[in-house]
Amino acid sequence: MKAIRTILACIRKADKQYNLINHGDKILIGLSGGKDSVALTYALSLYQKFSHTDFKIQPVMLDLGFPEFNPYEMNQFCESLGLKLMVVDNTEVYKILQVQQKDHEHLPCSICSRMKKASMNKVAKMIGFNKVSFAHHADDAIETYMMNTLFGGRIASFAPKMHLERADITFIRPLINVRESDIVKLIKEENLPVMKSGCPANQHTRREDMKNLLKDIYKRWPVAKDNLLTMMSNYEKEDIWGKEIYHQINQEGLTLKPVVAPLDMMHVLDIRNRVFVLGQNVDYKEEVIPSEEEDAKHFLICLKDQPIGTIRYRQVGAREFKLERFAVLEEYRGHGYGKEAFLFLTAMLEEEYNPCTIWFNAQYQLLDYYSALGFTEEGETFYEANIKHIKMVKKA
Repeated sequence: MKAIRTILACIRKADKQYNLINHGDKILIGLSGGKDSVALTYALSLYQKFSHTDFKIQPVMLDLGFPEFNPYEMNQFCESLGLKLMVVDNTEVYKILQVQQKDHEHLPCSICSRMKKASMNKVAKMIGFNKVSFAHHADDAIETYMMNTLFGGRIASFAPKMHLERADITFIRPLINVRESDIVKLIKEENLPVMKSGCPANQHTRREDMKNLLKDIYKRWPVAKDNLLTMMSNYEKEDIWGKEIYHQINQEGLTLKPVVAPLDMMHVLDIRNRVFVLGQNVDYKEEVIPSEEEDAKHFLICLKDQPIGTIRYRQVGAREFKLERFAVLEEYRGHGYGKEAFLFLTAMLEEEYNPCTIWFNAQYQLLDYYSALGFTEEGETFYEANIKHIKMVKKA
């Protein structure tokens, strides 16, 4: 089978599986000139014709300032597909990366990646596009998973789709199910142009080490290649310890549970609804702000595994944390549960990030309560959700 058929089938599967492309979408394609982004542009131009979904695509190339940048070949390629390439001046990126490199072996990839995403996001907003498409494929996802596991101590990879609430832009990765070997085959079969990378760090990164490690694994255990990709979406068989964490606060069954599952978040929102919305007449729209919910780390306060309260924090600076939405159900108040949980969480932050600053906006009637916990009032009183508040701060 020709590679384009395999790739289009994988795009269709990803589109249906992760709801990537809808009628009326205007999709920016990040075209770097490398094989992956060239394959994405070519494949999406074809997918547009037979998918029965009415959407627009616009290839965008960022001039990052790397030496010998020349978009001519990509201009010709896009014209052959009936598309007009948009080239955006981002030459300051290379200068910034050189400054950030300092004594490191090569330019900082993570900073470059963030700056490219921010630039694409800015272009999308400027021309009225609602989605940005990147060419990350299945092997990229597995390599990222391996790097996070081995060097980051976490189980994570990038997502097939990610919505940025503040910018109202959605990032999509239509090649998420596509193998790199099929992209290489496509480039050869269709004689597609590929630019040489101008990045000095190309093929000299930790990602390249992961590619080589995975090649060895696949050679020794061929079944691992399909299994690692299956694992990425195999939610039915997911079984890791994170869901079982209940930090022990005391020996009477009081615990602090990180919110890691949808059911946990349902309990959080139910408690906050009962305490703040119904109990204190706070407007639900002021109580639940989606962008803040995503940024925060939420916890359930549990008594013998029964959720009785909630608290969360957001990191708002390098070593600065804001505590928010601290609530205990009325029937469990007066036993010191909230106080113990509050002190336990602040101690956790102090131990992990010492020195650090922890603060929150306290309801004014609880000023004495929080003062007794080691917090100091700062600034003037103010009203939030029609309730008098004051900022309380503790430096550890």
